Formats: sequence, structure tokens, C-alpha cells
Amino acid sequence: GRGMRIVRQEEELKPQFERASNEAKQAFGDGRMFVEKFVEGPRHIEIQILADHYGNVVHLFERDCSVQRRHQKVVEMAPSQGLDPRVKQRLYSDAVRLAKHVGYRNAGTVEFMVAEDGSYYFLEVNPRVQVEHTVTEEVTGVDIVQSQIKIAAGASLADLGISQETLAPQGFAVQARVTSEDPEANFQPDCGRIEALRSPGGVGIRLDGAITAGGFVSPHYDSLMVKVTARGQTFEQARKKLAMALEEFRIRGIKTNIPFILNVLKHPSFQYGAVSTNFVDVTPELFDLTENGDPASKYLRFLAEMVVNGSRHVGAVGPPPSDMDPVVPCLEEGPPPPGLKQVFDEQGPAAYAAALRGHQGLLLTDTTWRDAHQSLLATRMRTYDMLAIAPFTSRALAPLASLEMWGGATFDVSYRFLGECPWQRLAKLREAVPNIPFQMLLRGANGVGYSAYSDNVVRDFVRLARREGVDVFRVFDSLNYLDNLKFGMDAVHAAGGVVEGTLCYTGDVSSPRETKYTLDYYLGLARELVASGTHVLGIKDMAGLLKPEAANMLVSALRQEFPNVPIHVHTHDTAGVGVASMLAAARAGADVVDVAIDAMSGMTSQPSMGAIVNAVKGTDLDTGLNTAMLSKLNTYWDQARGLYLPFESGLKSGSSDVYMHEMPGGQYTNLKFQAYQNGLGSEWDKVKEAYAAANHLLGNIVKVTPSSKVVGDLAQFMVQNKLDEANLLEQAEKLDFPSSVVDFMQGYLGVPEGGFPEPLRSMVLKGKVPITGRPGANLEPVNLEVEQQLLEESYTKSSVDERDTISSAMYPDVYKQFRNSRAKYGDLGALPTRTFLKPLETDEEISVEIEKGRKLDFKFKAIGELLPNGMREVFFEVNGIPRVLSVFDETAAQQGSAARSLKEKADPERLGSVGAPMSGSVVDILVGEGGDVKAGSPLVVLTAMKMETTVSAPCSGRLQHIGVLAGDQVSAGDLLVEIEEGT
Repeated sequence: GRGMRIVRQEEELKPQFERASNEAKQAFGDGRMFVEKFVEGPRHIEIQILADHYGNVVHLFERDCSVQRRHQKVVEMAPSQGLDPRVKQRLYSDAVRLAKHVGYRNAGTVEFMVAEDGSYYFLEVNPRVQVEHTVTEEVTGVDIVQSQIKIAAGASLADLGISQETLAPQGFAVQARVTSEDPEANFQPDCGRIEALRSPGGVGIRLDGAITAGGFVSPHYDSLMVKVTARGQTFEQARKKLAMALEEFRIRGIKTNIPFILNVLKHPSFQYGAVSTNFVDVTPELFDLTENGDPASKYLRFLAEMVVNGSRHVGAVGPPPSDMDPVVPCLEEGPPPPGLKQVFDEQGPAAYAAALRGHQGLLLTDTTWRDAHQSLLATRMRTYDMLAIAPFTSRALAPLASLEMWGGATFDVSYRFLGECPWQRLAKLREAVPNIPFQMLLRGANGVGYSAYSDNVVRDFVRLARREGVDVFRVFDSLNYLDNLKFGMDAVHAAGGVVEGTLCYTGDVSSPRETKYTLDYYLGLARELVASGTHVLGIKDMAGLLKPEAANMLVSALRQEFPNVPIHVHTHDTAGVGVASMLAAARAGADVVDVAIDAMSGMTSQPSMGAIVNAVKGTDLDTGLNTAMLSKLNTYWDQARGLYLPFESGLKSGSSDVYMHEMPGGQYTNLKFQAYQNGLGSEWDKVKEAYAAANHLLGNIVKVTPSSKVVGDLAQFMVQNKLDEANLLEQAEKLDFPSSVVDFMQGYLGVPEGGFPEPLRSMVLKGKVPITGRPGANLEPVNLEVEQQLLEESYTKSSVDERDTISSAMYPDVYKQFRNSRAKYGDLGALPTRTFLKPLETDEEISVEIEKGRKLDFKFKAIGELLPNGMREVFFEVNGIPRVLSVFDETAAQQGSAARSLKEKADPERLGSVGAPMSGSVVDILVGEGGDVKAGSPLVVLTAMKMETTVSAPCSGRLQHIGVLAGDQVSAGDLLVEIEEGT
């Protein structure tokens, strides 16, 4: 198919001819060309002939080779479907007549283009055995290869028992060519080791090929791996057999075109035989491919890289995970008891709120699945461990007001660090816990992000969260900015969820010295929330500043003014008074307080559930929870927490210095990890002091994500640059402040109570124009339909839905990183937590459930010596079958132990870092270092498996570096060029 050009206009003839001729000359040393009539959308029909040395010629009927891509045959069948029998007879006659006329000998193929009207055109005679000869052999019973050899040795057709009168096609046969091409990457050739192979078989299945497990597919040869031919009494039988055989194939380590062929075989046009040579070109749905269904190879890749290069989880600075696996308590038979979820589902948000207010006793919300681990373990708790205990939780905690289990930082951290989809977490847990309302933390107009989003993005996010299983939305704004709060509340109302409009608490209402965040301030804010239709009034004490007396004063005042509105109080136990504060709030009239299971409580987390349950047991505030079941639940979480030792913050007790720095509990561990990453680990005390100073500089603001991030960024900036409040103000006009600080001063988070601090604001903005009004209202709507179309083009259409679209709209880079991880390693959420965090030991075996009722067993056996190319072979067993992977040893490379000739690797996270899309050879470099390139301009020409590919610039910019030379051999991912974007 190389070198073909279609000329539709006369003026195109000369330039197209010259290009094709040049390509032919470079490839074959001969630039002569055939000029042929172009037949639009014909069928490609071949007549197989056999001729002996004595003038005898027979035909073996026809093959239909119309399914082609780029003029290369993909699927062939014999006999053809739907071809006029009269046309068939004329083709047979002409093929035999032509062979006799030229005195043809041995096997040959006479090829025709058959137009829709039945007219046909001679194409060529192919004087060799064709790849697709198998379908003819299957329907005629004639061994074409053997016959050709015997004819060459002097045998006549009569000697072979072959005559036209005795030949007749029996049944149907269909053949597919399985190639090492990736249909998801525009059919780029793939090469490398075949890590595992399982071939199909059975009656009517024929395989022609020589691939073996452990074999190597070279980039310097044809991409054809095996021909699969299916035979049946009818065309439909043959088609179904072929499809089944392809689905039974297991080829691991090499990408193949099998998903594409299956789409061809299952397409209605193919089933009815109504296909022509342009079938593939005019049928785009053939390229709607399902994701690679090879989880074993992806998990092996992750496990092997862990074994060779160790764990590289961001923030894992503590000791390794515990060797103890958490034990799930025995579960009683039968469904879980009904809870407040049923009230909400059957009667709606208002009835749920009324049930809270009318409940006798104290109701609890458990934060173990969200804020507790966000505060203690840098938000690293995995769905795997929540899901294991979820059925027991649905029984032990059935009387809860809610389970806080989604939103906040858990959304992006799931994507960013855990390789998990947060939407899948929500769906799985919802199925496992059908009786307790699910609660999420919604950052008002910021959704679950750290900045303002277009209004339609936030509305759609809330709608989807409600649809997927969130019942109660704790809506807050990081500055208590009413416009943002009301927008978030309106979005929840529209989605049909429970609105918990929330007051973010800071300062100290019990102190006579408090002049900004006073009782009157909070009452005024509460009036606005109640007037806006909140179902529940929330108090969010994100730093643990709510002292017992302050809790009593605030809740008493709210209860007196709003006797019918449920009050829900949240705090952190950072200073150690959380239990006392929640008991004070309960006695003052709070309906619900937040707690965490004992093993996940205290310090920067929530107060102990067990402490509060037992403190009120037998009183009018009795929670009704079964303490024996709580004990079993606590044992599980005590054991599970040991798996997350790498993410422990090092805190040994509460710390009353929170009253000085006012750092939110959920930020404490994350900021500490950031400080270590930024080289400030030894100066953590200075960071805390700077946090207080930064808050003062910013005007003593409410501090909760994302406003707390602004304070944290400024604090680290001050420590890194050795600045205190005074000299920061002196140098402010010359300093380049963190972007979060600039955005805050520009108004992208809203307006803080008391306004922005001047003159610091003007010095930070340096002439930038502040925005006015609610930030989201100033942003253009995101075209989510276009966004989804772009995702479908980037990934397989079947793997993208509106949840992905919203995620990408809010976190485009993080979402892309997640998709890259999933494409390479699979669904990492299915791995046991210790395996996810720590390399396997020799002979250690794990089991991974990849879908309900289907498991894979992995056993790590050994690691090989360092090879000259810097690779190590890693040996596993998968379900008892040996598997071998090659992994690059990054540690050895850094120490200089690996070969010096190793190629640079492209950075997949940087658009301008252009890597080789496939293994092969560099034919030509079309650019020079230092030059400017535009997006789409050609950079490098590669060749592999007889296919040339031109790699184009993904962005505009200046060419900083070229990583290859003409003639170089490259592997997929090797750096070709570096482009500095936008220069």
C-alpha cells in the first residue's frame, strides 16, 4: 500500500506522481510507477488459480479482500458474500483465460476491482502464494503450497487429482491478520518481548504463525504476528468462530490490532457482506475501541517497577507499612437495618432535617472515611480498606446522622496520589452502605477545587455527586463569603440534596478581646444561611479553636434564634479539648456532632467516637450505638492504620499551639509534608510561626481550603526567603509572591471579612486589576460537550462519561496524569494496600480481584542481574504461569552503573517533551536546535515495520534540544526533541 496516491484533479497529477516516485525510489531503488484508473469504493476480488506445465489451468474460486486499511488487507473471506453469480462466472473465466494466454505455471492470484454496478477492472496477477490463501484452502480442501511445490517438480493437475469438474467450495472461511499494531495510537507498530501467549483452538480454527511466549517482535520486520482462519458451514458460523477465537487470544507485552478486528467482525455491514474497499474509511465507529482488557500485565508492570526501583509515593516519609493485615469482623446475615438514608430517599431533604431535629438523643457523623484520614494521614486512605469494612460499618453505625466520606481533598488526592477514581469510590461504597446517608464537603463555588470555577462546572459537579450517591452536602466558603456560599447552596437545592449551609469558625467568641469574629458576626451569617433555605446549619471548626465555653455560647445563641433548624458541629481535636467542646455543644442544643472512630481520632482529627458515646450513655443524649460493635470496628481501623505508617505526621499528642497558629487540622499533615518536600522539614516550628504571621499579614482571614493554602504558601515563602512581617512589607513591591497569594489578593476566592489588607494588596498585585463580585460569575461557561469530545478523542470513547468530563474540567493536569497511570498500571485501587505502598518480598504472593468473582494471583519469584542496557529482568508467576518483565533500574543509572549510551526519556507530563511514539529507527530530523516551531509542524521521521511515521510538534515554541541523530534506534518514550512552549 505504500506509495499510492489518488489524483482527483489534473493539476495534482505531476506533484503526486513525483512524490510517489520519490518514495518508491528511496524504498526500492526504482522510481517507475503504474498509473491506473481509480475505482471509487469497489470490492477487491481475487481469483486463485493453479496451472501446470502442460497447459492445464483451474480456478479455486474467489476470495473477497475488500476490508482494507490504507490499502492493506485486514480481513479476507471465501467465497464472497452478495456478489452476483454471473459476475463471479465471468471473473473465473477471465482469470483462467488470462493464465492460459500467457502460459502461466504454478499458483497465482488474479486480482480485480469490482464496481457497484458489476463492471470490473483487472488489477494484477500476483505470482506467489498470498497471505490470504488460507481461506481458499479451507473451502476447497486444496493444499495450495504443497500443490505448487509438486507442480514445480513436474506434476500435472491430473497427477494431483485436481480438475475443474471436481472442485467445489464447501462452506465459508474468514481470515484475520493479527498484527503488532496499536489501533488506539493510529496503528503505530509495537515491538518487544511477548510476555505471555495463549492461543485459541477448536474445530474450524486454523493458526498460521510462529510467535511464542518469550519471543521478541522486532521493529525491523513485518508487523504480522499470526493469521487466524475460521471455517463454518455458513458465513455467520465462520464469522462468529473467528470473533470467538480472537477474544480467546491472550497476547501480553505487545499491543495488537485485535480490538479493531473484532469491531469489524461485529459491524452489521460486515455481517451482511456489504463492504467495499472504503468500508474502514467511512465507518468511524470501527475505531471506538474498548480499553485494553489486560489487567495482569498492567499490575505486573507496577509490581515489577516497585521491586526494582522501590516505593516512590509522595509524602511517604514515615516507616514502612505494618506486616499485619486488618481483620474484618464477622458479619451477621441479612441486610443492614434501615437508617436515616431511608427517610431521605422516601421523603426528601426537609423530612431528613426534621428527623434530625426531632431525634431523641445525640446524633453523630463519622469522619473516618474523609476528614479523619485527611487530617492524620495526608488523605491517603484507600478505597480498598474502606470497602472491606463497609458492610460491617453499615450495621455497626446504622443510627448515624451521616458518614462523611467524600469531597474536600479526597477528590483530587484519589486521582493524584492513589491512582483511584473518586467517582468509583463513591459508587462502590454507596452500594455497600445502603442505609446511612453519605455526606461530602463542598467548597461552595470552588466545588472540590482550590480556585474559582465556571458556574456550570460546579452545578454539574453537584448534580453528578448527588446522582452517584451523596445525600448531605456540607457547603462552606473558605472566607465565609456569602455570594459563594449561596451559589453552592443553590446548586445543592437544584440537585435535590440536603443543604448544610456552614459557618466556618475562627477566632474565639468566648473572649472579650475578640473584635472581628464575634457572636454577632456568626449570628448574622447564620441568618443569611437560614434565609437562603439551608436544611441544616453547620458549624465548621476546621482548626479546633472552638473551646467548650465558646461552643456553649455559639450553639445556645443559634438554638435560641433558630429553634427548628438542626445544628451540626464539626471540630478538630488538635488542642485536646474536642470531646469537651462537642459535649458542650450537644448540651447547648446541637443535634449532630462530628467524631471519628477511636483509632482514627484525636490530635488533628476529630474527637473520639468511643469517648463521646460512652460519656453520654444512659443520659438523654444517648447515641444508641452498640459499644461492642464499635470495639470491633475500632480494632479493624487500629490494624488498618498500621498500613499507612509511611504517611503518619509524627505527632504524638495534641498541641495547644494551634491557638497561636490556627492551622486547620486537615492542612497540618499536608503542609508538614510540603515543608519536607521544599527542604523546610527541620524548620517546621518556623513554618508554624510564619503561618500565624502570614495570617496576620493577610488580614486575619478565615482559614480553610482554599484560603488556608494561601496562608500556608505565604508562610513557606517567608521561611524560604527568611522574611518576617516587617521586612516582607518593606520588600513587597520587589517580591514575586506565590500565585495563590496573588489570586487571593485579586479576588479569585471572594472577599474576606473586613476587606483586603492595604497597602499589601496593591504591592502584591503590581498593577493587576482586581475582580469584583463573585469570582465564578466573571468566568465564561465551559463547553462541557466539547470537553467530552476532546476526552473521547484522547481516550477510548467507551471509557469516558460526564464524570470524567467534570473531573478534567476542574483538574485537567491531574486527570491526565491519572489516565496515563491507569493506562500503564491499571486500576491500582484493586491492589492490597501494603502491596500498593511497599515492594513485594521474594516468594510473596498476593491475590487481586479484578472483577466480581474473578481474581489474579501474583507471586514474585526473583530479580535478575543488571544488564548492560540498564535493565533488569523481574520474574513472577501469574495464576501459576511464569511471566518475565524487563524494568529499567533508575537507581543504577543514577549511580552510573548502567550503560552510558542510554537514551534520554521524554517527560509525559510536559507537552513540549516529545517522545518516540513507537520503537524503530530515525530516518530524518527535519528541524534544528534553537529554531522556532509551530504546533503541527513536522519534527522527526521514524520508521518501523515498513511504516514511516512523521512526529509533529504538539505545541509552538523554541527547539531547546534534539535527543536523537539520524540512524538512531529508539524505543517508545525515548526523547526526540524538547520544545520550550510559547517562546
